[in-house]
Amino acid sequence: MHNEFVGTRAPRAAAFVCFKAAETGGEFLIADGRQIFLDLNPDVLDRLYKRNIRYSVMELPFFDFIDNVPEFAQEPLKGVIKGLASAAINAKVDFSVDLRWGEGGYDGARMLQARAPSQPPIVRHPVTGEPTWFCNVHSHSSQLRKDREEIYGAERFEDGASQINKSDMFYGDDGSIDDADLRHMDEVTMKNVQFIKMSEGDVVLLDNYKCLHGRNVFDGTRKHGVAWFEGWEGEEEIKSSLYSEALP
Repeated sequence: MHNEFVGTRAPRAAAFVCFKAAETGGEFLIADGRQIFLDLNPDVLDRLYKRNIRYSVMELPFFDFIDNVPEFAQEPLKGVIKGLASAAINAKVDFSVDLRWGEGGYDGARMLQARAPSQPPIVRHPVTGEPTWFCNVHSHSSQLRKDREEIYGAERFEDGASQINKSDMFYGDDGSIDDADLRHMDEVTMKNVQFIKMSEGDVVLLDNYKCLHGRNVFDGTRKHGVAWFEGWEGEEEIKSSLYSEALP
């Protein structure tokens, strides 16, 4: 489950259309971020809000060859590779990406991990001002992904873009989030999930700030599309009305 955003940009609304439903499963999933915010343990919220959150948005597990380079040349080579990769990635996105060396889940392969800037896990709705959960821990945490793999089977991150698209989540100061807190966030998220069985031609319109979305596991083939929008008609009038009601 996740909200849609890239760096500092987030669409206001989305329309999801079903062109072909899966033979089994594949339901469209939604969850109210406002209710998730209310249901989360206040101590967990406090830790996350004080330290913020940070996503690993990409892993580049292609550098095992460095181990075959003479030891005296490894660190200089790593510096050159990191510099070139950082320049190439940051030229393509509108937010700053920090690259870090590490070992990935590909048989311990040497990799570069790209981390996005720190950001808050809770935001106020741009029209109503309500606090809402705006945090993609459910889809981005590698620990929660491993937990799901024990139930549904392993995801395939073996070649091509699948290797690059592996994600993770940390505190904004790069500290690790406790497994107990991760599982609490997972439980609260799933408690609020609604399963929508879409048929060909069905469209689900949602508010990206209020509503998380996702997809259930499925068998067979499934084809859905999405269009993103900047906002809703009449939003300024709604904001003015809410502001007037709040005045003494």
